[in-house]
Amino acid sequence: MSEYASFKDLDLDLPFVRGDGRAFDALRPVRMTLDYIPSALGSVLIECGRTRVICVASVEDRLPRWMMQERERTGWVTAEYSLLPYAGGGRKMREATAGKLSGRTQEIQRLIGRALRGVVDLKGLGERTVWIDCDVIEADGGTRTASVTGGFVALSAALQRLVRKKVLKTVPLIRRVAAVSVGIVENYPVLDLNYEEDFAAQTDFNIVMTDTGEFVEVQGTAEEAPYTRAQLDAMLELGAKGCRELLACQQEVLETLEEN
Repeated sequence: MSEYASFKDLDLDLPFVRGDGRAFDALRPVRMTLDYIPSALGSVLIECGRTRVICVASVEDRLPRWMMQERERTGWVTAEYSLLPYAGGGRKMREATAGKLSGRTQEIQRLIGRALRGVVDLKGLGERTVWIDCDVIEADGGTRTASVTGGFVALSAALQRLVRKKVLKTVPLIRRVAAVSVGIVENYPVLDLNYEEDFAAQTDFNIVMTDTGEFVEVQGTAEEAPYTRAQLDAMLELGAKGCRELLACQQEVLETLEEN
């Protein structure tokens, strides 16, 4: 019998073992390597199974031009996302070569930016822009959620260092944030989909949550058939569990920064 109360309405014979041997509620192995780019103010290599993303935080002492028209100016946090040509196996043309960003890339960049701005005190940041660059060097599903989770680590490290340098008085973070994918595969709710599961999923969700249990964003689409309220509740429970585990990994990594 499942430990998740909402699963009782799904009539499932749990536990469900997936193609890679994981339980339905298990994350892929997670590893975060802090200061992966030594020259950066804040950086991390986040590995979620075979998905690997380099996240780097850079700070500029200026605002985007459109913000200069605002009566009350605050800081800004934005993101750029890139799937490197070799990340998915066969080579794909760089979007810079094509001359424009795909709709997918623009959507992901906006998601990362929204997720991180949702936990930053922009007024406390001052008239500065923090850029979060997320470069996917290997893609096996969940690249956008890994970018949010790793992006926060890079952002936090950069802001802590600005405090040490006396550029900022306090770290302008309200809370922490992480993200994970969930979905329905073969009628089972599962956590942290790899590429094969994502490709076959009947429903695919991305869930962004804070360390206080609040949702920053929930993206969800039924690919084959509509999902039920019970399935939605089950996916939200799995997403919350996954985000809690990722937040704990973040905290463990960032504690090493505080010690050094």
